[in-house]
Amino acid sequence: MPSATPVDDGWKTAPFAEPLAEEARRLIARLDPRQRLWLSGFLAGTFVPASADASPVAKPTTPPVTVLYGSQSGNAEGIAKRLVETLQRHDIPAVLLDMIDCRQQQLAAAHTLLVVVSTQGEGDPPDRALGFWELLNSRKAPRLAHVKFAVLGLGDSSYAKFCETGRQIDARLEALGAQRLHPRVDCDVDFEVPASGWIEAVLGKLPRAQGAAASVVSGANAEQSPVRVATAYTRKNPFHAEVLVNQRLTVTGSTKDVRHIELALGDSGIRYEPGDAIGIVPRNDAGGVQALLEALPYSADASVEFEQGAMPLARVLQERVDIGLVDRALVERYAAAVEASSLRELIASADEAQLRAWMQGRELIDLVREHPPVGLDVTSFAKLLRPLAQRLYSIASSLHATPDEAHLTVGVIEYRARGGERRGVVSGFLASLTDEGATVPIYLHRNAGFRLPAPDVPIIMIGPGTGVAPFRAFVAERAATGARGRNWLFFGDRCFETDFLYQADWLEWRAQGVLTRIDVAFSRDQDRKIYVQDRLRENGADVWKWLNDGAYVYVCGDAQRMAPDVHATLLEIARRHGSYSEEQAIEYLAQLQRERRYQRDVY
Repeated sequence: MPSATPVDDGWKTAPFAEPLAEEARRLIARLDPRQRLWLSGFLAGTFVPASADASPVAKPTTPPVTVLYGSQSGNAEGIAKRLVETLQRHDIPAVLLDMIDCRQQQLAAAHTLLVVVSTQGEGDPPDRALGFWELLNSRKAPRLAHVKFAVLGLGDSSYAKFCETGRQIDARLEALGAQRLHPRVDCDVDFEVPASGWIEAVLGKLPRAQGAAASVVSGANAEQSPVRVATAYTRKNPFHAEVLVNQRLTVTGSTKDVRHIELALGDSGIRYEPGDAIGIVPRNDAGGVQALLEALPYSADASVEFEQGAMPLARVLQERVDIGLVDRALVERYAAAVEASSLRELIASADEAQLRAWMQGRELIDLVREHPPVGLDVTSFAKLLRPLAQRLYSIASSLHATPDEAHLTVGVIEYRARGGERRGVVSGFLASLTDEGATVPIYLHRNAGFRLPAPDVPIIMIGPGTGVAPFRAFVAERAATGARGRNWLFFGDRCFETDFLYQADWLEWRAQGVLTRIDVAFSRDQDRKIYVQDRLRENGADVWKWLNDGAYVYVCGDAQRMAPDVHATLLEIARRHGSYSEEQAIEYLAQLQRERRYQRDVY
């Protein structure tokens, strides 16, 4: 007889003969909490008694809606969870499913499939969506003629392959025979309003949802929508945190300006966990806004019409739109809208490499000066521009160690272009906040996919450059709470003397025994460049031993080169020290991801 489970007490009155009850007990005892929740929702939504006096034989009703999400930073997951809550409020049974947990049988069993998925970088799916992506595009993908579906894509239009993952999943589901319940919606960085509209439209097309869509708030009131972040402060309603410390971490001689910024949370009620991020509500530099206004044929107080109401152009340029570096999508929109034949010819004739070279270092003001918006009214001009994107910075502190504060590690983006020195919009803004009493508008962004394990579990942290920020929070948390798990940090940067971020903290924690190991890689301190993946490889036998001891692996930082190189090195370690084949090593890392023992926060 298996050991008791939380459901055992109910078996005394279960309507099963003992042999069948024993089989059911054995099955349920093997399921983890997530699997039990899915099974209970599936059964509750699929079978109900025919009537109070009817035969005990169940009769099928509408199967539950499957809400499937693929999320990297947590936005898609947050929308998916709000969608499930909305469906359940309207008595529509729903099952929430992370793409990493979706198998062929679950996909084939779906009847209504609502997909929320983000796109990373140049058209890539999120880490935890890779297995689903491969299944969907393989020969093992089931025919889905019985499925109705709708897709919501999240992305950033500054990338050439905007919402590419959502687009391809939408097309592939259709190719597999599924019927589109509602057209795909692609959301830019300002996703709240279009996401709410998509939810409203989908609700209106589901059984038993007729009339329910009216209760979903959208448009100007989207701050109360189902996708609203469940905290007191949001991007639309930020908390103005006082800047307590704005200290340069890199020293004289460094090629980079990295800041340690401490923010006072005061009575905001913001309570974060290690792994969470602080969202900065962007504001464009006042000098840059003024220079752009002088280059434009509109007055600063010209009225720009939005769905939410009118706003003066000066405020739009400072708070609402991105006036920094241009991208291909903006150049194409601008060329189509203004009387600039030379710009249209450039778009038509240049290949990708040529256009990328032309855009290098070019900001909106350069585009406006070279090709004035002749014949374009002020509202049409403003609507060509990208929304000013939120910026998320991993929190580098623990509330247990520094109550009522949040620390950030900010790499200031600096470059020279068109004869002048320029800075990144948000990093430059943060770097400038040095006056006493300066404040910055912030909100909490929870990252449930980047969390510490139990206090006694060992962790391996890989974070070069500013990617080390969340690991300062991890170690501070474990030090403050007395966690007994071992902690191993891999850190890398350019030079030991100038770029060893938080060196004093790491050395103090190592002296205290909190930081078990630290291995560093400074790429420019010798002729041959050395990176964190090289240190991983050198210590492969010990890394493998830690993994066999149940260690969790965390990676934070550059998504384009560092993260793939680290992933390839982990595969190499599994092959060399675990004697795995290539396929076995791939499956091993995939299983670590499914168990949340391999977590990445890359950008």
